[in-house]
Amino acid sequence: MGPHPAVAAIRLAVRRVLTDILDDHGRTPGPIPHERPSSPLVLVACSGGADSMALASALAFEAPRLGLRAGGVTVDHGLQAGSDLRAADVVVRLRELGLDPVESVAVTVGRGGGPEAAARDARYAALDTAAERHGATAVLLGHTRDDQAETVLLGLARGSGIRSLSGMAAVSGADGRYRRPFLRLDRQTARTACMVQSLPVWDDPHNADPAYTRSRLRHEGLPALEKALGKGVVEALARTAQLSRDDADALDAWAGRAEAGVRDADGRLECAALHALPPAVRRRVLRRAAIEAGAPAGSLFARHIEEVDRLITGWRGQGAINLPGRVVARRQGGRLVIRQG
Repeated sequence: MGPHPAVAAIRLAVRRVLTDILDDHGRTPGPIPHERPSSPLVLVACSGGADSMALASALAFEAPRLGLRAGGVTVDHGLQAGSDLRAADVVVRLRELGLDPVESVAVTVGRGGGPEAAARDARYAALDTAAERHGATAVLLGHTRDDQAETVLLGLARGSGIRSLSGMAAVSGADGRYRRPFLRLDRQTARTACMVQSLPVWDDPHNADPAYTRSRLRHEGLPALEKALGKGVVEALARTAQLSRDDADALDAWAGRAEAGVRDADGRLECAALHALPPAVRRRVLRRAAIEAGAPAGSLFARHIEEVDRLITGWRGQGAINLPGRVVARRQGGRLVIRQG
């Protein structure tokens, strides 16, 4: 008798991602002694919640069968009383699954961009450091199709354009470090997989706290949409994310090719050549130029690029545009100059 369908689904999703990781590194899947130092290490980022515990269990099952080592990291954000004890408990659970190395990393969450963004930034910084310290090939994240739907709606609310609507990528980070095996699986599948395997899970109270935008969306916004539009909203939003990502990738590639043709011999952006580009391509060129000048990508929103774009399409002698990262954009003699001021 095979595993429960939910367990089979999460294992299959993880197996596919691990196989992709091996392919990316030119290795042939197959069992090898897991103590062998040369076998690649894959870490799972685990909060102790149902999604990441299901992911950890699937990684522990599949990795040795493909000749990979498997470890885990839990991040203690220090935002709740007893968070250090929760993190220590997660470490114990991961070790019981057979993962090694396993560690807890404590972080200090700042205030930039709001509490959710600040926690996310601190978490990814900790995961990056842990991956580099252990020499990990990849870090698996437990984001589900439900998380993807929420991300699309948040992007829609911000009015940030098609890239924001594309949600979370299955592969992201430096050298494809972060992998999200569960983007095609719903949250309930992960929870069921934990239940049938008797895996204890921790439900983060922040996920039910209406003070957080994502929590309100999860418990109020999406249920209201499903009530008004019928079931299937989450799946449709996740499908929208993939279609939007395909479109955004194509436009980004177009912008990359177009950029060389809108610069003069000194590398400065020519306003007339920019004006001739389709708006979606032109704004991508402007965004790339702003980031190259030092504007943080995470703080550069559509409204910033729209203001810079007006220096091209609505020029009336207006002054410089201030962008995040102390970057300034101004029009001078038919050229667009973007640099830190």
